[in-house]
Amino acid sequence: MTRIDAKFAELQAAGKKAFVSYIMAGDPDYDTSLAVMKGLPEAGVDIIELGVPFTDPMADGPTIQLAGQRALAAGMTLSRTLEMATEFRKTDDTTPIVLMGYYNPIYSRGVDRFLTDAKAAGIDGLIVVDLPPEEDEELCIPAQKAGLNFIRLATPTTDDKRLPKVLTNTSGFVYYVSITGITGAAAAEAVDVAPEVARIKAQTDLPVIVGFGIRTPETAETIASVADGAVVGSAIVGKIADRESVADVLEFVRGLAAGAHRA
Repeated sequence: MTRIDAKFAELQAAGKKAFVSYIMAGDPDYDTSLAVMKGLPEAGVDIIELGVPFTDPMADGPTIQLAGQRALAAGMTLSRTLEMATEFRKTDDTTPIVLMGYYNPIYSRGVDRFLTDAKAAGIDGLIVVDLPPEEDEELCIPAQKAGLNFIRLATPTTDDKRLPKVLTNTSGFVYYVSITGITGAAAAEAVDVAPEVARIKAQTDLPVIVGFGIRTPETAETIASVADGAVVGSAIVGKIADRESVADVLEFVRGLAAGAHRA
């Protein structure tokens, strides 16, 4: 059982929905992003998605693209991202960490070396948005053998024919993308999300977490009420981009987490 599995079991026992937050590792610099990361659990975050900066983030909107550029300019790398997770683990051995990014940095490092290093750093799961199920032998299956969850995205365009393929070898949770498009593009609507979550849950026992388009505590609550939890990324990254203090960023996160937990 991974930390992700344990967290969902804990939340289910408490009758609570999950709140997942995304931050870009190294944005705007290593020390600031580590300080934000360390404060997330106390602010109510159940699972941390840690973005790996990459030069060509095709699934991300301007907010997260710019975050990646700031991080890269500050010298952030995959190695430094793993160092950040290692540092976080010195004071928190329970909050799950999911690395989210693209395959190129992992491929460049070498899959075996990456998985060994990720496991040592305390990483619990991976979301690699540009590796489809047809490429499972490349990273997904080796990751699961190494004890890491491999989390897949389902979208509004994932039809009933494609969905079983997407769910095959997925573990930890399913990440449902609430809108058609890039991160930060539009607002998620519970009325649209609810039937899609039900459709996915009819084919898997995994929790379904909904992300993209959630920017307020109210939306976090309404979306979490029709799923197993909510993810917020761009809205948090936007606060960091505005150079808000670590305390103010975490206070914003606290409100979002409270919204999801009210669901």
